[in-house]
Amino acid sequence: MRRSFSRIMTLAGRNEKEILRDPLSLIFMLALPLFMEIVFYAVFHKLTPQFEMKYLAPGIVVFSEAFLSLFAGMLIALDRASAFLTRLFVSGTRAYEFIFSYALSLVPIAFVQTAVFYLVGGIIDRSIFGVGMIWGILLSVVTSLLFIGLGIFFGSVCNEKSVGGVSSIVIMCQSVLSGMWFPVEGLSGGMITFMKCLPFKNATDLMQNALNGVTDPATDIIKPLLIVLAYTVVAFIAAIICFKKKMKA
Repeated sequence: MRRSFSRIMTLAGRNEKEILRDPLSLIFMLALPLFMEIVFYAVFHKLTPQFEMKYLAPGIVVFSEAFLSLFAGMLIALDRASAFLTRLFVSGTRAYEFIFSYALSLVPIAFVQTAVFYLVGGIIDRSIFGVGMIWGILLSVVTSLLFIGLGIFFGSVCNEKSVGGVSSIVIMCQSVLSGMWFPVEGLSGGMITFMKCLPFKNATDLMQNALNGVTDPATDIIKPLLIVLAYTVVAFIAAIICFKKKMKA
């Protein structure tokens, strides 16, 4: 167990260095959602409660995390295409150690993103600062792992040319199926049920409820949290299985 943890930490350190070699992608992942947070609030917050900062900031947090699926997918797909992983396959490193090392190197990025979006949101609307923001930052680790797991899965099954298009589907789903840009009350009951069965709306609801307080913890926190965790576990298990098959091949 100690050797396994050591290998994970070593690989995570290497992955962090690889990520920092592409600062433009990191800047894009932070700048675009931050621009949207400021502009959408300025333009729309007086028109609909959907764009009040207490709802917009947590929505932007989850939306920005969806870009991690693209980032994670590209990172692992490029490593698979190089001789780097080929050399490590003969070292005795296991598939789950590779997967966890990629995830561990990306979690700090999500944590920084969340802190920045809440800080900017709090400067605009001081009511955001409070215990709810702390809970939101902590729970963002869970929601970020969902998208990191999906990205690692896509990177494990797709090559570097196709992983970008496949991962962008996650970003689109988070934008369209989360209800972050529009009230879902006007949709049909079947569509709302479909959205609630997927992780995208549950991740957004979890972050918004954590920031704004809850009336029923079971419905507002525990239920969406369990759904997000379930999808996260499935994504990581699928990624480990697929990555292991690629190692054997």
